[in-house]
Amino acid sequence: MNFKLLFTFFILGLISTFAQTKVSGYVFDENNEPVPFANVLFKGSTKGTITNENGKFYLESDDTWTALTVSFIGYETLNVPLVKKVNYDLKFILKEEAAQLDQVFIVSGKQPKKNNPAIDLLRKIWEHKRKNGLSLYNQYQYDKYEKVEFDINTIDSALIKSKLFRGMEFVFNEVDTSSVTGKTYLPIFINEAVSTVYGDNIINKNKEVLNGNKNSGFSDNQIIIDFVDDLYSDFDIYDNYLRFFDKSFVSPLSRTGINTYNYVLKDSAYLENKWCYNIIYSPRRKNELTFKGDFWVADTTYAIKEINLQASKSANINWVKEIYIEQEYEVLNDSLFLVKRDYMMSDFALNKKEDSRGVYGKRTTLYDNYKFDIEKDKKFYETEVYNYDKDVYDRDDSFWEANRLESLNKDEKGVYKMLDTLKTVKKFKRLYNLGSILASGYIEFNELPLDYGPIFSTFGFNEVEGVRLRTGLRTYFGKNDLWRLEGFLAYGFKDDKFKYGLSGKWLLDKKNRFIISGGNRRDVEQIGASLTTSTDVLGRSFASSAVIGTGTNDKLTSINLTSLSVEMEPVRNLIFRLGGNYRTLESASPTFSLDYNAPDGVKSEIKQFESTLSVQYFPKRKMTGFGVERIEANDDFARLFAQVSKGDKSLFNSDFDYTKVQFSYIQPFQVGGFGRLTSTIEAGKTFGEVPLGLLSVIPGNQSYFSIYNTFTLLDFYEFVSDTYTSVHLEHNFNGRLFSRIPFLRKFNLREIVGIRGVWGDISEQNIALNTTSNPNSIPLIAPNSEMYYEYSFGVGNIFKVFRIDFNFRGNYLDEIKNPNARKFGVTGSFGFHF
Repeated sequence: MNFKLLFTFFILGLISTFAQTKVSGYVFDENNEPVPFANVLFKGSTKGTITNENGKFYLESDDTWTALTVSFIGYETLNVPLVKKVNYDLKFILKEEAAQLDQVFIVSGKQPKKNNPAIDLLRKIWEHKRKNGLSLYNQYQYDKYEKVEFDINTIDSALIKSKLFRGMEFVFNEVDTSSVTGKTYLPIFINEAVSTVYGDNIINKNKEVLNGNKNSGFSDNQIIIDFVDDLYSDFDIYDNYLRFFDKSFVSPLSRTGINTYNYVLKDSAYLENKWCYNIIYSPRRKNELTFKGDFWVADTTYAIKEINLQASKSANINWVKEIYIEQEYEVLNDSLFLVKRDYMMSDFALNKKEDSRGVYGKRTTLYDNYKFDIEKDKKFYETEVYNYDKDVYDRDDSFWEANRLESLNKDEKGVYKMLDTLKTVKKFKRLYNLGSILASGYIEFNELPLDYGPIFSTFGFNEVEGVRLRTGLRTYFGKNDLWRLEGFLAYGFKDDKFKYGLSGKWLLDKKNRFIISGGNRRDVEQIGASLTTSTDVLGRSFASSAVIGTGTNDKLTSINLTSLSVEMEPVRNLIFRLGGNYRTLESASPTFSLDYNAPDGVKSEIKQFESTLSVQYFPKRKMTGFGVERIEANDDFARLFAQVSKGDKSLFNSDFDYTKVQFSYIQPFQVGGFGRLTSTIEAGKTFGEVPLGLLSVIPGNQSYFSIYNTFTLLDFYEFVSDTYTSVHLEHNFNGRLFSRIPFLRKFNLREIVGIRGVWGDISEQNIALNTTSNPNSIPLIAPNSEMYYEYSFGVGNIFKVFRIDFNFRGNYLDEIKNPNARKFGVTGSFGFHF
């Protein structure tokens, strides 16, 4: 007997002890065509599901059922006996009802908008959506329990026998079956959290207080936990758009839903003594970010009682094969419907084939103990900068028994035990360490509190250094370290010189995040790639290490930077920083000049002390960790930056007096179902006479990579200014337009458009200061006659990882004044994006 078949029978026997009735199969019509969105229920119950686009379904219950009911509008209802507890791959044929052949509703085509009772109900939902739920009260609070789990799915004999799990076969004792897909899965990570949520609708504030957190598997990797939390962020089903995986899906309850979905009124029944209507919905077009499913709506309040959403496999989203969501609402009185249970499951896989193996990500959230109109002081809602409580992450079993709103089932309890055992297996430790290296870029030494890396900076190349090798170390005791030392050593084979950097930082006050930091770096840098002068001791721009480019990258600077700074965060995401740095700058290449006219002759080296005061604000930013270094857990927040820099000749024998003022504002916008717009405004002015090394160089890009906030068709130092204003706009439609073009639909491409411009000026005094007889001096030209601009058209999601941009230069194309101006260029980038 084939081993796979034997294993299948074994698994069927094993999982039948965990659930009483399991059924999967397909529903077809008499022409052997699949019937999507057909209803499949256990006979005599309201527990059921609907078929997917291929007519497939899976249904499971802890109770014993002896028959199924299969139905669809316009077809005869089919009652099928179940002779076994577990029935897989059944096939049902629905026959058209002769008396209703002229009245059949076709769900898979465009449905009429007029005289459609389902759409009439939808309009009632729009009218009443602000009259239901928590918005009815001034204040509210409730208990919240959240359980997040990751599982390997599609467990088969090939996986069990693979070398990957050799020595770890005991993990397959915890194999279970998904109640949504019917696939076998193996849990590899589980996280539980208990919290109390408070809100005030008068001042529009809310706060969540974490009371307990417990996890296993990757228990020390807060990055994974925060990644999952960001993927499964809370949402309101009544909103027009629901954000998942950084994409905006059109809600079936959206006001634009009638242009996006087909709606059919299917049924009506009592649910918890409330007369409700059942509406099924499906996408009108493929490849758009939409769902299919059904919902129950109450007849008088028009509040949602139950809803399920399943993302279409044709939706333009990468690495996610399925998204399935269920929400149940509790009826407290005639007008109050509150969410009681929220379940979401995602099937992550490299492709969307039915038999492809992947990982389930599941989140179950339960809500209870609602209380209303208990007013809190406004200060209660002020967000704390530091709120790490070790006891919250170390609750005992009695706490969890008392505070879980849903008990762990037998399989989930086994997960904790299995994962705790797994962490003692050497092979698992090696696999885990490999994953950590790829995620963080650092190699951990278990015997020492040191990490090696970042490994992705080991190799580089430029015209000055030739081939460049770099090695680095950092201290690492844990994710919440209060201090950190870090350093690197690099060597260029062409210039035959060593470079180094050493930095340290210390978190002195946790409450206000008061940090002192400093260090020294000697290196080669491309300072013409950014408008804001870097004070990062260990920083190095991509522009100075790109392997290939559009031109000779020899305009590099040797920098010796020493810095010391203090910063504090008295209010979450509001950071004040006071610093001082001393730098010496000189050309690193014989073909590039930083010469300037000094009172005692031409000088080629700049020595300068500079003090800086900056303010940064990141509204709605979420951070991982509580130590001196943290990681951003989201990217959908604004970034505001303002800085005043003061150069002083009287300190450390510096060369210049000047004041530089700079401001930037970066704002991403989720434009409903039309994608994401990222905008940047930046401005600055330097008061005083300064050499080229201290002026504001309009950032060029001589690489073949698309780099945001640079000008793709500008060479380094093509424009130099002491006063500037720049704007960058980039919009990613996420396939909204390509999905309307039939022959492009199947490729799931995404269209990106961008425009960027800069106006700048430079004083006659600064031009005179930097004009010398050196033939390698750069003529100082600013885009002051008109704003320089570029525009681009891009195609993203090529093979899911590549993006190509076609860039066009808008002006400053005079063949006499600027004969080497690049009119057109192609750049690209790669990355993993949903």
